[in-house]
Amino acid sequence: MYEDFYGFAQSPFTLAPDPRFLYLSATHDEAIRLLLQAIRRREGFIVLTGDIGTGKTTICRAVIEQLDQTTVTSLVLDPFASVDELLREVLLDLGVVSREAVKTGRLATATRHELMSTLREFLLSLQPIGGVAVLIIDEAQHLTPDVLEQIRVISNIETNSAKLLQIVLVGQLNLLDLLAQHGMRQLDQRISLRAKLAPLTRIEMEAYVGHRLGVAKGWSSVTFDAGALDVIHAYSGGVPRVINLLCDRALMLGAEAGSGAIGADHVRKAAKALALAPLQRVGTGFPRRAVLVAALFVLLAAAAVGALYAVPASTAIPAPSPQLPVSPAPAKHALPIDVPSPPIVTPPLYPQPPTVASPPPSNPLPPSPLPPVL
Repeated sequence: MYEDFYGFAQSPFTLAPDPRFLYLSATHDEAIRLLLQAIRRREGFIVLTGDIGTGKTTICRAVIEQLDQTTVTSLVLDPFASVDELLREVLLDLGVVSREAVKTGRLATATRHELMSTLREFLLSLQPIGGVAVLIIDEAQHLTPDVLEQIRVISNIETNSAKLLQIVLVGQLNLLDLLAQHGMRQLDQRISLRAKLAPLTRIEMEAYVGHRLGVAKGWSSVTFDAGALDVIHAYSGGVPRVINLLCDRALMLGAEAGSGAIGADHVRKAAKALALAPLQRVGTGFPRRAVLVAALFVLLAAAAVGALYAVPASTAIPAPSPQLPVSPAPAKHALPIDVPSPPIVTPPLYPQPPTVASPPPSNPLPPSPLPPVL
């Protein structure tokens, strides 16, 4: 038992959806915030989707724990139940009936109309105390169109001002394809919020592993080095469930070897035991080494481009003096520019008499003799 070897109070990488181990990555934190906000605003239909193992069920349980005492909830984990079985399960979770009544009492043979009437009466009884009812259906991608249509009918239980029942559909990514079908238009149009979980990035995964080790009270007794974390992300793609499997088996191998540090070899052996292969595409982020190689490539490319266009210092044109502006030198092979020359004034062969602007004097001088003609 590696828990005893490392001094854990409990297994840090259990697959149980324990909200205490929930690590709030960017998408997980946003999903919880949006779900709580939609429930408090009494919106009708809410959809939460994510790939397999991304923590959807854990998110649901964490949301239920954060609701106040005026909110009653029903978490349905069996998507293959019929409509009548679903209604009985909801009434049982909400505390309307007992389990004995569901199994052997009158409710066991009640019609669908009677089940719906009982649910409506209970929801109306919550109004005077400001109560809210929330129905969460997990693995909703397996619901049949008939059940989905009945769920839409259940959502119509409302008053003139508010919905009496909030419904959260939780499922894998193909749930969106199911809701987008032509026959699901009435339900799809009632969805007011859609949240989606994404796999963890490399940085988020490192914080996720540290968080779970800290919750299990074993952070000081064991560590995962950077190489081990790189291999975990390469094999898991950032999916929390696969991360838990790899870390759990790696800790088992580390305890067998008496090692307090989990390295890349431990993780590779764990992946081989679990029949896992490294993924070509690593989640939503990139491994640290890939980022460093890409950054080095960009720097080398920038240096090469800079060297190609660099100008030698000896041929650089000196900057003009700040006191006197320097006209730019003409290019060697510049085409001539036609600049109009000033007109050439040729003196007349014979001098012309000046233009008289006023009357001539009373005693004009005799005219001078004409110059000889050359």
